[in-house]
Amino acid sequence: MVYYTGNVSEKGVTIVILDCILTAIAFLLLVCIWSMVIDGHRFVVREWKAADKRIKKPCRCIVLSDLHNKQYGPENALLLQKIRQLEPDLIFAAGDICTASPGKSFESALAFLRELAKEFPVCYANGNHEQRMKLYPKTYGDMAKEYGESLEKIGIRPLVNEHTLLEEYGLCVFGLEIDKMFYNRFQRQEMSPAYVEECLGRPDPEHYTVLLAHNPEYFDAYAGWGADLTISGHVHGGVARVPFWGKGVISPRLRLFPKYDGGIFSQNGRTMLLSRGLGEHTIPIRVFNPGELWVIDFEKQDA
Repeated sequence: MVYYTGNVSEKGVTIVILDCILTAIAFLLLVCIWSMVIDGHRFVVREWKAADKRIKKPCRCIVLSDLHNKQYGPENALLLQKIRQLEPDLIFAAGDICTASPGKSFESALAFLRELAKEFPVCYANGNHEQRMKLYPKTYGDMAKEYGESLEKIGIRPLVNEHTLLEEYGLCVFGLEIDKMFYNRFQRQEMSPAYVEECLGRPDPEHYTVLLAHNPEYFDAYAGWGADLTISGHVHGGVARVPFWGKGVISPRLRLFPKYDGGIFSQNGRTMLLSRGLGEHTIPIRVFNPGELWVIDFEKQDA
């Protein structure tokens, strides 16, 4: 007759527990890899409505952000098809449509913008990648000049700390390009509404003010300046999102679970629409975090 000691039983239980833990970890890794493969090749459409008495005429706008040269289908056919199906009046491009990489072609981004501009007016604001090419010519050579000239041929003129008045709709669209120090990864710089005013001047209270501001981290300053709607990107939804909780995991400043990761945020009657973007960069994955194509329907609010 064989007798089992208490120690042997405990060891057996320990082995079973470890097997269960390892199996669970392996399962989670497989799910994450599956999500990474799927979400890296798809985008979802999200919708939001803005109603205001200053809006003169209904208007549908598509928000693009952080495409980073990515293509959905050959020559971005799938993305273009969806945009056409949504029948927008305007396109808002909130930066990083191309990627700043020395010697790397941005023709895929230009080809996509070229097709868009044939059919829709495009309001374009620079992100940190478009800005970076201008700031560091020793690194990027003539890339900024080439990209700018190509946009001009397409008929797109980026709003660099200036605005365009869309009187027909009652919208005034500003494009903000902030100093490079506000993109510092290791030390957050404070920004005041006065700084935004120094860059842009004062908003006209007679028009609904849309601010294309790539970095969402300074929503307080944008709202304090007077932006009725801020449209941002940059964070890529936090790269990966925690299932059920829905929070983004990491920001470009390498901060865990950033406050502004994606979605709609409000403060003192002002709103920020933060797109999770369409492409990848730096950390070239998306986990539980498909690309986003936002649709904004502007409507006149009854008095």
